[in-house]
Amino acid sequence: MRALLLVVFTSVLLTLAACETNSEETLVVGLECDYAPFNWTSQEGGEPIDGQPFYCDGYDVEIARLIAAELDRELVIRQVSWEGLIPALQSGSIDAIIAGMSPTAERAESVRFTDPYFVSEQVLVMRESSDFVGATSLNDLAGARVVAQLGTLQDRLIEQIPNVDHQTPLETYASLVTAVSSGASDMLIAELPVALSITANNPQLITVKLEEGFVVEASDVSVSVAVHLDQAALQEAINAALALISVETREALMTDALSRADAE
Repeated sequence: MRALLLVVFTSVLLTLAACETNSEETLVVGLECDYAPFNWTSQEGGEPIDGQPFYCDGYDVEIARLIAAELDRELVIRQVSWEGLIPALQSGSIDAIIAGMSPTAERAESVRFTDPYFVSEQVLVMRESSDFVGATSLNDLAGARVVAQLGTLQDRLIEQIPNVDHQTPLETYASLVTAVSSGASDMLIAELPVALSITANNPQLITVKLEEGFVVEASDVSVSVAVHLDQAALQEAINAALALISVETREALMTDALSRADAE
């Protein structure tokens, strides 16, 4: 009997703890803190990372702040690996994903997306000495060794390059930069702000925009907030908050984020 009571008591405590973690008074946001300028880990500045002695800064964090303020909730930043973001949302350990995530049809089967909060373009990052620097079309990249992040649009886009050597995707952008810098890969594919942040901190690398580039859907070049499929009310509330953020404000936030990321 005592053992049974202990089990029941423990279950109640765990339930209460979960309720305290994700209550209507907080907005628990999941992101990598490793995708500058959208989000990155910092020694100071930005928002404290839940359970860690570090901070998370970036464009996503600024958007999360504005949303949380409009919803009158306390913002909580939780660091989650890219592959773990959707599972974390589904399990209820976070309330929203604000992590530069594109609202693809495949992901929309698992989560509910808001209106976009940023629209970007896809570019290449390669060594300044690369034979592919003068490329203007996908055909000019034939035979290149190309790498991208695991589980992303960029990894799928590689297949649009003729006779491409589609290398095994890597988990982080730090590993992607190492692969290109070392010569193990000819190039990586990234969103323009991410590419600009990479090249600002790695002078041996450059950003290449193609005149005849990748074919993408509108949802592929947009980033949105993701919430649980059952959270239609939260989706609506976040959309209302996003509608109050002007295009000029969004552009200014990204410019500032790029500047801060370059200084890290």
